[in-house]
Amino acid sequence: MGLKNESFVDLKESLCELEELTAAAGAEVVGSVTQTLAQYNPATLLGSGKVEEIKAMIAEAQASLVVVDHQLSGVQARNLEREWGARVLDRSQVILDIFAMRAQTHEGKLQVELAQMLDQLPRMVDAWMGSLSRQGGGIGTRGPGETALEMDRRRIRDRMKLIRKQLETVRKNRAQHRASRKRAQVPSFALIGYTNSGKSTLLNQLTQSQVLAENQLFATLDPTTRKVYLPEGAVNAVLTDTVGFIRKLPLNLIEAFKATLEESAEADILIHVVDLSNPAMLRQVEAVGALIKEFNWDAKPIITVFNKIDAAPFEKQFQVKAFPRVFVSAKTGEGVDRLKRVMAEQIQALYQEVELFFPKAEEHRIFELGRETRITRRESATQGTILHAHMTPSLMSRWKGYLVSEESVEPL
Repeated sequence: MGLKNESFVDLKESLCELEELTAAAGAEVVGSVTQTLAQYNPATLLGSGKVEEIKAMIAEAQASLVVVDHQLSGVQARNLEREWGARVLDRSQVILDIFAMRAQTHEGKLQVELAQMLDQLPRMVDAWMGSLSRQGGGIGTRGPGETALEMDRRRIRDRMKLIRKQLETVRKNRAQHRASRKRAQVPSFALIGYTNSGKSTLLNQLTQSQVLAENQLFATLDPTTRKVYLPEGAVNAVLTDTVGFIRKLPLNLIEAFKATLEESAEADILIHVVDLSNPAMLRQVEAVGALIKEFNWDAKPIITVFNKIDAAPFEKQFQVKAFPRVFVSAKTGEGVDRLKRVMAEQIQALYQEVELFFPKAEEHRIFELGRETRITRRESATQGTILHAHMTPSLMSRWKGYLVSEESVEPL
């Protein structure tokens, strides 16, 4: 069911997307209903009349699950379940359930488990509803020192602490791999975009790989990195496919998938893949754009790739605004060569040769610089050392205190 204070178009698109999510989670949708409210009911979110109406719909359809397109508190979910005699979930919980179903690797499962626990903690309102403590018993589980709810919360926090420690190890390992690529001057691209926009299929076309690519929401959870060979004498690069975005992406997922999102955060260039054939394309672009700003990625070079031109009306190509942009069909391969040329051009514009000066007291930092980029020339001076190095804009910002002058910056 949808519950909005938005325009009819927003309401319809969001509800259709919720139906897709629910179906992707394995449920059969038998009906939907909407309500516009000036103010939400703190006990049930909905008005009392709508609660009764939905109760009758549930009885008629013999439904066992109701999904609400709005964040529910633990109290609201509990009250609605009592009224309706059916399980009640909100949009975030359905997305988390899909992630749990799709997770294949140990890391992916850990991230989903952490997200679910982050989601569960604030919803825990009743010591005897879904209590973990009831699963135990005997010595050490009886009061009056600690209630069942408090024990559940403590167990969840302990488990979250352990998972975060394991994910930190994953994050450090990935950081080491990225540092190695930077030292070897290997440019990196990251595919980002709305879920099911065709990122994995495009990765396969660009890298001649066989990564799983399914026509379903959130088919990719774990980042996949492959080499991509570019034309016109450009250096070879790596391309990473990451988890897709969606409107109202649960904050708990963002928190839990930090290690995964860092692959995009540390990429030199982003490739925003857009489904040109989707009727909600413009709103999907807005949703991804908002997340790019939220993650502070908007300073990075971004290539916008409008995918699925084989399934979209040709005139739709005139409705888009982005630069640089490329129109492709990841399914047929049309436009992929053009995309590779644009990627090569972006790499050439990315690196610049700069001159730096390190005073003798700070020459120890030259070793640190050498770990981050390639030093092309080194000269000793009476008061320190002069270096020439290839740098990206982000590296230049980090080492700006040692740059000799802006005039020394020359495109390669």
